[in-house]
Parts: sequence; C-alpha cells; structure tokens
Amino acid sequence: MPRLLVDLAPLEASPAYRRLWLGNALAFVGTQLTLVAVSLEVFALTDSSFAVGMLGLAALIPSVVAGLYGGAVADRHDRRTVALASGAVMWAATALIAAHAWAGVESVGVLYGLVALHSAASGINQPTRGAIIPALVGPALLPAANALNMLTFSTAMMAGPLLGGVLVASVGYAWTYTVDVVTFLAALWAVWRLPSLPPDRSAAPDDVGRGGLSSVLDGFRFLGTRPNVRMTFVADIVAMATAFPRALLPAVGGTILGGGEAAVGVLLASMAAGTFLAGLFSGTFTRVHRQGRGVAVAIAAWGLSVAAFGAVVLWAAPLPDGDPRLGSALAACAACLVVAGAADSVSAVFRTTILQSATPDHLQGRLQGVFVVVVAGGPRVGEMIQGTASAALGEGATLVLGGVLCVAGIALLMRVQPGFLHYDARRPTP
Repeated sequence: MPRLLVDLAPLEASPAYRRLWLGNALAFVGTQLTLVAVSLEVFALTDSSFAVGMLGLAALIPSVVAGLYGGAVADRHDRRTVALASGAVMWAATALIAAHAWAGVESVGVLYGLVALHSAASGINQPTRGAIIPALVGPALLPAANALNMLTFSTAMMAGPLLGGVLVASVGYAWTYTVDVVTFLAALWAVWRLPSLPPDRSAAPDDVGRGGLSSVLDGFRFLGTRPNVRMTFVADIVAMATAFPRALLPAVGGTILGGGEAAVGVLLASMAAGTFLAGLFSGTFTRVHRQGRGVAVAIAAWGLSVAAFGAVVLWAAPLPDGDPRLGSALAACAACLVVAGAADSVSAVFRTTILQSATPDHLQGRLQGVFVVVVAGGPRVGEMIQGTASAALGEGATLVLGGVLCVAGIALLMRVQPGFLHYDARRPTP
C-alpha cells in the first residue's frame, strides 16, 4: 500500500524543499481565498458577470508577458533572489487588496490593477520556483516532488473556494484577504531560508550577458531543436485546445442536468478531486521511467473521459426537468470528470519532469516561463473553442467531438514523433 501512495522521499531528503513545499501549501490556499473573494467583491460592486470575467483578462495578460521575461530573469540572476523579490511583490499586492477592503474604497479599477500586479509578479515567481526544484531534490526525485506539488495545488483548489465563500460570508472581505497576507509569509520565509542558487552557465558561457528579448528567443530556439521537450508543450496544447470542458459546465450542470449552481459546483469540484486523488496515489506512476509514453496515455485518457462526459450529456439532454434519471446523469458526469482530472494531473507530472530533467540549467527559467504561458493560455483557448462550437453543435456533441479530436491529436503527434514514446527518465534527452 505505501508504494501506491504519494512518495514523501523529497520531503525527507531535502529540508530546503520541505520548507518550500510547506510554505507553498499555505500560500496556495491563501491565494485561492483571495481569488474567490475578489471575484465576489467585484460582483457585489458591479452586479455584472462580465466585470468578474474581466478579472481573468486582467490577470492573464501580465502573467503571459511576465512569464516569458521572468524566466529570462531567473536564468541571469540568483534564483533565490528573484523568487524572494517577486514573492515580496505578490505579498505587497495582496496586502494592498486587504488595505483597499479595510479602508472601504470599493473601487473596481483599483482591484483590477492590483490583480494585474499580483499576476505579473506571479509570472516571474512561478518559472523561478520551477527552475529551483531540480537543484533541491535532484533528478531521481523530480517525479515525486512534482506529484507533491500537484497534491498541494489540488488541495488548495478544493479547499480554497469553499473556505473563501465561508469567510466572506462570515467575516467579510477584509479579514479574508488578511488571511492570505498572513499565510503567504510562510512561502516568503521558505524562500528566505534557501541557499544561493545562481544558474549554472558552464554549459553556455556566452549566455551570461544576454538579456531581454534575445534571451527569451534563445529559449524558443532551444525548443525548436529539442523534440522531446517541445512535445511536452505541444501535447498539452492539443489536450487543452480540443477538450477543455470548463466553459460548458454552467450550461451542463445548471440547464441540461437541471441542478443549478450546486450541480455546476459538483462538476467543478470533481475535476479538482481527480487531481487530488492522482496526487494522493502518485506512487502508482512516479516510478515509471517511460515518461513520454505516460504523457501520451494520460492525454488519451483525458480525451476519452471528456468524450464519455459528453455522451452522458447527450443522453441526459432530452430528459425533462425533475426526471430522477438526471441525478444518475450528474453522478456519471462527475465520475467522468474525476477521471479526467486525474489523467490531466498525471500528464502534468510527467511533462513537468521531462522539462526539468532534459533542459540545461542555464535555460530552466526560460523554459519554465514558456510552460507557465502554455498552462495559462491553453485552457483559455480551449474555453473559447468549446464555447464557440457548442453554439452550433450543443454541449454534448461538442464534448464528444472534442474528446475524440484529443485522442486523434495525441495519436497523430506520437506517429509524427515516435521517439517521444521511448523517452526514458534514466537517460533524459531533450
């Protein structure tokens, strides 16, 4: 049984990683509290779902721009310093959001600006932390470390929204933001305790003085000549662009299944639950060496799960409101999304590990920056495609078609680049 559960070896082997993991666990929950509270506050101030949606735009653009340039910064400077400075800006942005609430300012424009600032700092912080982890745990423990990170993230995704709603309802916005201000100090403390972590430029001494756009382009040039690393991005883009179902969940849960907001919440929580279960039982796959094959299988499972979800929706669509079979349909849909969330988590662990293991240290930050952009942008593209297609095909048919296209897409990618299926973690080749 212990070999099935999450591997705790990275926590035992590296005190620095253990402190970072614990600090991030608290910070992830606090960040989710703030995200939920900001959304609720903007809606309370505007009574507009469009205004709430614009929060996503305010966060996405700075995250994409800062993610690309932040990775270049992490490859030129001490990564402990970069992580500490960007984390301090994130903390300051949250503190200002809390101060905004305590002062009773009630300005949507100020909230947009502070969310954008927080997102920009996060765009620098995320690739830097991703580049730090290999130096703390070593190549052999990278899969287990990434699974542990996924476990804390999924826990925060489940607990954060629930706690955020409860706290806003019980103690208000100001105290909810203040909880995040306090918990984020744990992450800053963990980074403060890290040793100096300058990038290793011995493999590319000419890269020392490069910066700005040319440095970012060097990362893309590396991707152009390294098929295994490149495939970790392309495969995820295919999975998210064809079969990311989140945009359709309100219509499916609230209208087709007739469960209203509660049903939508169940469907959203189901994907997070799948991610959590994959992390909890990550001992079943973190010891796999053929990680390229693992990515392909996981993405195919993601596509099949989304297609099965769509098939249930097609079956349930003609049922009248109040039909008892709608309850069974909701349960079946939730089960499909649990499997989909687990499959996506497995894919993410393998893709992250391949990226970290097969990328030279002096390029880690830049490639992690591209990873942040893909992770942030891929689902947004998928939501746009799925939402547009559903207007013509309906939700059920769109989900089935998207799942089928996902499976076909990953099969085509593996046919075009069969070497990815033979990628072996014991001999990482980019």
